Amino acid sequence: MTLFHLFLVAVIQGLTEFLPVSSSGHLILLPGLTGMADQGQVIDVAVHVGSLGAVVLYFWRDVRGALGGVPSLLRGRVDSQGAWLALCLGIATVPVIVAGLALKLTGLDDALRSTAVIGWTMVIFGLVLYWTDRTGAETRTAERWTLRDAAVMGLWQALALIPGTSRSGITISAARWLGYAREDAARLAMLMSIPTILASGAVLGVEVAADADWAALRDGAIAAAFAFVAALLALTLMMRLLRSVSFTPYVIYRCVLGAILLWIAYT
Repeated sequence: MTLFHLFLVAVIQGLTEFLPVSSSGHLILLPGLTGMADQGQVIDVAVHVGSLGAVVLYFWRDVRGALGGVPSLLRGRVDSQGAWLALCLGIATVPVIVAGLALKLTGLDDALRSTAVIGWTMVIFGLVLYWTDRTGAETRTAERWTLRDAAVMGLWQALALIPGTSRSGITISAARWLGYAREDAARLAMLMSIPTILASGAVLGVEVAADADWAALRDGAIAAAFAFVAALLALTLMMRLLRSVSFTPYVIYRCVLGAILLWIAYT
């Protein structure tokens, strides 16, 4: 792959992974709309690793607390805020793992990778984000995350396996529907991305490990670095904007892009 192609894929992944506009949808559309070759699974794994590094760095205090709580949790004790966060994250991750395995084993994951599907999910789940953001209360905080809410948000997150839905967008929608404030909804959605990206990256990593060569690994390292920088910038910008701006600009973008894709798909 050329350096420009690596840069383009990594920046698209990094910028869209944590914004509620669907990174997978954009990456699927890239080869179809530009004529470029598909980037392949090695690069997919690499850019996800880069994005993961960005969210871990940005929310390091929460991540450190959750990691510190894991030993207690393994001993059957929830005796700290970190252990509680680790427990909630574990519960929230189960639905997407189960649904992801089901889609992979049935082959439906490939069947959903179409322009029409992405167009519809862009519009539909964009409107869901708008509705939940406009009607949801702002009375809950991330520190008071409950097991029930983690399970509900986990079920919503599983919908993100449909390309174009947006993992961050659907989990933010769920949190807003449950009454979490905008910044807290985004914070929980970003923390939920960590075990989810780890799980998906591990599955893809096992698949590509045997076939990867040094050239592919070199390209992957470059793509991961680009994705890390782009994701950190996007995450920082979004979290700052949420103090004064709603999710409406993202909704408008989703609906416009979705309409264009539907026009392309059906004409």
